[in-house]
Amino acid sequence: MDFRDGKELMEYCQKEQLLISEAMLQREIEELENGREETIEKMYKAWQIMKKSVERSLTEEIKSMGGLIGGESKKLKKLRDDKKNLCGTMISKAISYAVGVLEVNASMGLIVAAPTAGSSGVMPGTMLALQEEYGFDDEQIVQALFNASAIGYLITRNATTAGAEGGCQAEVGSASAMAASAIVELMGGTPKQCFDAASFALINLLGLVCDPVGGLVEFPCQLRNAQGATTALTSAEMALSGIECPALLDETIEIMYKVGKSIPSELRETSLGGMATSKGACSRCHMCH
Repeated sequence: MDFRDGKELMEYCQKEQLLISEAMLQREIEELENGREETIEKMYKAWQIMKKSVERSLTEEIKSMGGLIGGESKKLKKLRDDKKNLCGTMISKAISYAVGVLEVNASMGLIVAAPTAGSSGVMPGTMLALQEEYGFDDEQIVQALFNASAIGYLITRNATTAGAEGGCQAEVGSASAMAASAIVELMGGTPKQCFDAASFALINLLGLVCDPVGGLVEFPCQLRNAQGATTALTSAEMALSGIECPALLDETIEIMYKVGKSIPSELRETSLGGMATSKGACSRCHMCH
């Protein structure tokens, strides 16, 4: 069983009365020719790496290779611990964890590229915050990660998740769409609501450029992972409320790809435009000297 686009996936889910996560799990079992338990175990290992990357950012002193980031997750946690955070606990945790994973990545630590290293904070940030706030066990989170994988697969197959090809909308935007869909399923939403949430996330981040200072996955990448996490949560909330997206997910993915292609090359990971030209940021970047 395979599906080439969202339409085929949705039709299969409706015909077989399956959640998106289960449909994706079946695909992985067939395509990789592994057993069900082995396939789930591989995803479980990925989830453990995600959690450990968050934990490391909160317990260790981390400094990135470029010197642009490090310690931001702890600062956000302290703000929350001091009851001075503006966002609710859920969003506060999600953004803290998301930026923390980027710290670990930028210091050559172990992360899960979901779907890329530059967007690796969105999935663990949202999933761990949800687990802590709603009490989901690891088995439920791992199942939701298969849902997210389905969205990532559709984007990769029909568009791109590469910043060099589609800008940061293809990286953080895709990660946010993956997370939004997974959140909806975790909270009891339908496959249609999952697609709506994924579309909302892609739309909200449409046109986002990729302009890393010094060519490093540090600044402004870290900020955008925090934004991607919050966008995933707001997109999921809108979909769960019953708000529908007029555009189909396949259309949204195609449009994202076209917009990405139209973004000037200076704003597609070449570090020749956007925030990459910031004199202040470049002066602090070890790799720019």
